[in-house]
Amino acid sequence: MPNYKKPLFLSKPGIICVAGNNIKELYNSVTTANQRGIKQITLPNGKQVFAGHIPNTSIYEITNAALEQIRPCVEDAIAEYGKEKIAVCVGSCDNGSKESHIAHKTFFRSSMWPDDYSLYKQSAGNIAQYTATKFGVSGAVFTIATACASSASCFIRAAELITSGLYDAVLTGGADIASVTALLGFDALGALSDKLCNPFSKNRSGTTLGDGAAFFLMSTKDFSGNSIEFLNGGESSDAYHITSPEENGAGAVRAMKTALSGFSADNVDYINLHGTGTYQNDVMEGKAAASVFGTREIPVSSTKPVTGHTLGAAGAIELAICYAILTESSQVFPVHCWDGIYDEAIPYLSFCVKEEKGQKNTHQRKVNICMSNSFAFGGSNVSLLIGRF
Repeated sequence: MPNYKKPLFLSKPGIICVAGNNIKELYNSVTTANQRGIKQITLPNGKQVFAGHIPNTSIYEITNAALEQIRPCVEDAIAEYGKEKIAVCVGSCDNGSKESHIAHKTFFRSSMWPDDYSLYKQSAGNIAQYTATKFGVSGAVFTIATACASSASCFIRAAELITSGLYDAVLTGGADIASVTALLGFDALGALSDKLCNPFSKNRSGTTLGDGAAFFLMSTKDFSGNSIEFLNGGESSDAYHITSPEENGAGAVRAMKTALSGFSADNVDYINLHGTGTYQNDVMEGKAAASVFGTREIPVSSTKPVTGHTLGAAGAIELAICYAILTESSQVFPVHCWDGIYDEAIPYLSFCVKEEKGQKNTHQRKVNICMSNSFAFGGSNVSLLIGRF
């Protein structure tokens, strides 16, 4: 049973990424293996890689687009609880890098900063403050920046804020962009692929970054009427290396086992893997999943080949995919996009695959509980559990 004394309900998410401009479009993309949003681009250093860019948008614009989709739930919560009883907790790796990059180019060209540029645009807390200001809520405003686990951790913090009695609802989620700075940084690490992302394949060659934002309202009342609860979350910090994960996956195991506290591994009907397509992550996550779930064939997939790796927003976007599985009548699982060439170094996983003739993958069953994994640089590991009770 859930570890919280009161149910913690999740609203229908607001979302935007290259795989869809709302939750329905995203669900359709991940269940049909539609990778149309992933394009080849050329980096400033001349290298060609794949990325999921939303054209001509800033991190504020995609945040606003996602938040507008949950406005009715937020307004209902304000009417129910009052603005002072609603907090904000947002995860992001970005700190205005796109705006800063443009400003720096202008400065190098003319020795003058653009008139609308300020150092404040590089504040890590901008998106969280933007979210609070947009709806006029006056509760605490938190930012979490733990690399690719940022927004996943936000759901655990949101649950703590509500169960502590401090707040009745929390606006939570994340936003990030695959800025030039981020792309060059991942390229310097040798983590970007010059091919389509191919997670868990023996032929994988790196990850694919993407832009995206996803936001939920977590509260003690079910404002969307979908009866989807945040059941539990688990975190660990192994601090094994600044970028490489611990090979045996011990930190990931701890996060998953903590999320399963009060549950059996047999209760989990689907796992959205972190699945970046990098050599180190996939080996680690495969070993960790095998350690926790044994030989049970739980349907799993990585959706990053469709959405791109949306960095600090990945946890929220992938939890939104789990939400869609639970609420869509078909309950079809997201397809695992890869070439099917298994790496013998990775324990067996029951990947959801696409049928040869048709649009739905072969795994289709009643789903009650989903797990979403986010394992980040620096050893920040998060597993989230949501379901219908």
